[in-house]
Amino acid sequence: MNKVIATAVLAAVVLTGCNTFKGLGKDVQAGGEKVQQAAVTTQQKL
Repeated sequence: MNKVIATAVLAAVVLTGCNTFKGLGKDVQAGGEKVQQAAVTTQQKL
């Protein structure tokens, strides 16, 4: 019984960590896209 609970807790922690890093990756990607768009806009003005 204790092994089942321990396995369930471990699985929950691992899955939560994956979702957190996935969200972080999306945030970083969105930030990079904003920087890229600002660079394109600036280049067009020149």
